[in-house]
Amino acid sequence: MTDQKLFDEKTRRKLEQLMLVATRVRAGAMKGERRSTKRGTSIEFADYRDYTRGDDLRRLDWNIYARLERPFIKLLEDEEDLAVHLLIDTSASMGWPQEGDKNLNKFLYAQRLMAGLAYISLATNDRLTLSTLGAGRAVQYGPVRGRGYGLAMLNYVSGLQTEGVVDLNATLKSYALRGGRPGLCFVVSDLMSPNGFQDGVNALLGKGYEVGLIQVLSPDEVVPPIGGDLRLVDIETGRAQEVSVDGGMRDLYLKRFSEWRDGIQAECVRRGVHFVTIETSEAWEKVILQSLRRLGAVK
Repeated sequence: MTDQKLFDEKTRRKLEQLMLVATRVRAGAMKGERRSTKRGTSIEFADYRDYTRGDDLRRLDWNIYARLERPFIKLLEDEEDLAVHLLIDTSASMGWPQEGDKNLNKFLYAQRLMAGLAYISLATNDRLTLSTLGAGRAVQYGPVRGRGYGLAMLNYVSGLQTEGVVDLNATLKSYALRGGRPGLCFVVSDLMSPNGFQDGVNALLGKGYEVGLIQVLSPDEVVPPIGGDLRLVDIETGRAQEVSVDGGMRDLYLKRFSEWRDGIQAECVRRGVHFVTIETSEAWEKVILQSLRRLGAVK
């Protein structure tokens, strides 16, 4: 897959108008292109205060002085960077479905989301780090800063592949320890991990990260279009299971699946974690342009 397949020029122009927002992480160490409530030395006007001896006369508003015959200093907004961490689940279950419409593939969908969020981050000069959550050693890109890394970022995301089983708790705990400066952290995954993911998310929160979970599911996982006597094969482990699916079994699956997603939603609300669940039949841009905007993580 080449980077050109992730998103087109029209989508890029939309992304360039956006900014990632964190409300619960500490300020960055370098200046970026985002607005802060602190007063500093950017070029955006914030307020006035009375002149005091020793102030820089270049910041004196001479027009106000001429009208009021009182010296006022212009206060300017400080601009600071945000540490952005984007983590993508590269386990084999993310490679589903393997046939049919490729745009329904969860991993391609996740790659587009990751690249879109990364593009926004680079455009606003955030400190960006990308990493995999997979069966083997994590493949990391960054930290980098600035639009000049856009093509390299797209090539990195395009080159990722799925394999094996992921322990989200273990991989998220590991990232919490090695990820560097805490910031806004998005995890893109189907959240289908044998041992769950809550402990890993708690580790990130404990280190000071503001966390967002983006759950990517294919339509046939939400509403299975199957019935009868079947032999199901786990895409990650290769284990097979003989099952008989009738109306009652299908209804039970739908009930438990709904309870599982509702449980994730409730836990995220309780923990102050941004949560979006999306099916790959919906446009991936909707997650960024609508869902994350409603949550206040994008503006």
